[in-house]
Amino acid sequence: MKKTILQEKNKMSEKKITIQNIQQAKKDNKKIIMVTAYDYPFGLMADQAGVDIVLVGDSLGMVVMGLDGTVGVTMDNMIHHIKAVVRGCKKAMIVGDMPFMSYNTSIREAIINAGRLMKEGGCDVVKLEGGIDFAPTVEAIVKAGIPVQGHVGLTPQTASALGGFKIQGKNTQAAKRIIDDAKALEHAGAFSIIVEAVPAPLGEIIAQTVRIPVIGIGAGSQVDGQVLVTHDMVGLFDKFVPRFVKQYAQIRPIIIDALKAFKEEVSTQSFPASEHSFSMPDNTLEELKKSKRFSSLIKTEDK
Repeated sequence: MKKTILQEKNKMSEKKITIQNIQQAKKDNKKIIMVTAYDYPFGLMADQAGVDIVLVGDSLGMVVMGLDGTVGVTMDNMIHHIKAVVRGCKKAMIVGDMPFMSYNTSIREAIINAGRLMKEGGCDVVKLEGGIDFAPTVEAIVKAGIPVQGHVGLTPQTASALGGFKIQGKNTQAAKRIIDDAKALEHAGAFSIIVEAVPAPLGEIIAQTVRIPVIGIGAGSQVDGQVLVTHDMVGLFDKFVPRFVKQYAQIRPIIIDALKAFKEEVSTQSFPASEHSFSMPDNTLEELKKSKRFSSLIKTEDK
């Protein structure tokens, strides 16, 4: 079983994984492991599992907030969740997703908002969607001292303009556009790129074309790493399961069964049992019952 970058680099230390570690992984042909987390418990578990990168994605809008998409996620939402993940995730690199309209209106606003995610949220790097059109924005953010991860192919924030959550780059023209997007982000200074929902051969071509790491989600196995939404891979998200997701566990039914069991035991008074309750010395209880205050309460209730 292959070790992750984090396990190999930090086996004897608690050092945080860096951009240099991620970029060296591509050179060494070591796969990069990336998952999402939106709160302290999942950040802690991802860190304990030894993943390399934890993405606090705007996908939280769907899997945590119950929205139909990512468009409704705000900067305050992102900062709130990034803070929680940072508290639990100490070794892996933490990526903060820039939400819709936080970088689209002007380069100045993009720099300010990217800075907020790092300064207020505490993430290590930021991620934004878009290729050639947003290369100048990426370049400006990087020049401001903020590392950027790009995102091309299917871009959920603008999925409606792409015809929905569908595979991208199926024809020659569309495929070339995505390759050009990846090149533009590399030239703009992005340290890595997520490529989502493209044919596997195209994912491989992109990974071979650019020198920076390409992390796929629905982009085949011949890219430099893989990312999945944790709630998808453990069976917590109930609306749909994308084709590119493998469910490694089904914990939602387990949680529902536990809640049903709790309901049943409370209803039948089998919970809490004596082992779940705290006792009181008999003499203390007798004194309490004899007290005037206790007696007055009983009389009030009787009335």
